[in-house]
Amino acid sequence: MLFTIVWLMGMTGVVSLYWLALPIPKETQLSVTTIKLLALIQPTLLLTLAVFIGGNLAPKVGLSAPLTEAISQSDSWLLAIKPQILPGIVGGTVSGIALFFISTWWKTFLPADFLAKGEALSENTPLLTRILYGGVTEEILLRWGLMTLLVWVLWRLLQRGQGVPSVSCFVMAIASSALLFALGHLPLAFILSTEITSSLLAYIIIGNGFFGLVAGYLYWQYGLESAAIAHILVHIVMAVSDRLSS
Repeated sequence: MLFTIVWLMGMTGVVSLYWLALPIPKETQLSVTTIKLLALIQPTLLLTLAVFIGGNLAPKVGLSAPLTEAISQSDSWLLAIKPQILPGIVGGTVSGIALFFISTWWKTFLPADFLAKGEALSENTPLLTRILYGGVTEEILLRWGLMTLLVWVLWRLLQRGQGVPSVSCFVMAIASSALLFALGHLPLAFILSTEITSSLLAYIIIGNGFFGLVAGYLYWQYGLESAAIAHILVHIVMAVSDRLSS
């Protein structure tokens, strides 16, 4: 039951990718609909793997998705989500504001084509997709799946699976998953810019890595949904800030 609920939550984000304006070559023999549906296969497979990993390993290392677990067990969902709301709101709001100021300050050091194409991509990406895929699906992939796996591996290597994972296991897993989250944004940056500069690389890694640390901490201390709340709010704050500053 837990697997099904988490998977369905993640699939809302995957399905929302269908409405992205993909750069589809005119000479292709496939229809736009077919290409968009094929593009959903990879994230669906990654999501399924992440949900499987989290469901099996999270309980072993003391990580959880309190709201989803409560729903799957027919417990009070309100009691499960209540402790996660405030940390998620604070983490997301502060992170969103910080990232907006980082982005605004860093613009003068970034390639012109990256800024232009990035702005176009942002305008063509529905806010709902950012919320569902970025806020929900990415948290399932990166926290429920990847970070949980890293904590479990470190726990097995450093403690031979004895006792509860140490703080150092969580700290290293949070840092590693945040770095991988940041590095995962580099291919898109390479597509958007013909000029790959050290400033561009630093901008992508620092900006995304910063929030990866925040989300990892929230997942560790409060649960998966707290990290998802924060991620959703980051996208909302960034969207509102961009609109107000334009």
